[in-house]
Amino acid sequence: MMRGIYTAASSMKARNHQMNVISNNLANVNTTGYKKDISIFKSFPEMLIRRINDKVYRFPEGSKDAYPIVGKIGTGVELNEVFNEKSMGNLKNTENKLDLAIRGKKGFFSIMTQDGERYTRGGSFLLNNRRELVTQEGEFVMGKNGKITIDADNFTIDKRGRIYANEGTSLIDQINIVDFRNVRFLKKQGDSLYKTTEESGDAFSIETNIESGFLETSNVNAIEEMVKMIEVQRSYEASQKTVVTHDEMTNKLINSMARV
Repeated sequence: MMRGIYTAASSMKARNHQMNVISNNLANVNTTGYKKDISIFKSFPEMLIRRINDKVYRFPEGSKDAYPIVGKIGTGVELNEVFNEKSMGNLKNTENKLDLAIRGKKGFFSIMTQDGERYTRGGSFLLNNRRELVTQEGEFVMGKNGKITIDADNFTIDKRGRIYANEGTSLIDQINIVDFRNVRFLKKQGDSLYKTTEESGDAFSIETNIESGFLETSNVNAIEEMVKMIEVQRSYEASQKTVVTHDEMTNKLINSMARV
């Protein structure tokens, strides 16, 4: 009885975590460059059930059970990892040349924050009062030569992220686009920023196409997430009913034993 309660409870715990992940995805459906999370679970080892008092007949060529095995029983489920799906979102035309989008799945903008270098796919940038290229939160966008300062009003950004002044005659800097040995293990930090881990490896510069005047939208499909939310809710309710049923059966058993 108790094993059934624990198994159903582990499912409830897993579904509760999955619901939190889905809710966070839906909350960021309009966040520039946001990449959705997917909960991945794994089951605990199954156990083989058989009658413990049954005899085993032994023969010269081997042995044979007197009765067949009853079957297998699951022992619950646990969260294995939260996988960050880094597929590319759609590109939205903003006609603002400081809005930048990386073309393709690979590549991140390098951002210098108070906590060190971080990385993002969100390219909604602006110039601060010192004409430095920064994020909406005021963090510095890094170029090949460090912080990027754009003194000229008339500037352009080409497909390689090179920033030119004076109608393309003077190179200011080039936006630093980086990638990692194992992108899967980058860790989310908030504000669509990622930081490196030992598993992801350090950042290294790459060459890729950049679209000026465009923003990469979130790769969250709101309809899919809503459908998942309904499925998770129903699964949670089913596990909850299982816990209640097992509790009622246990209560009846205890009361019956007490009367005996």
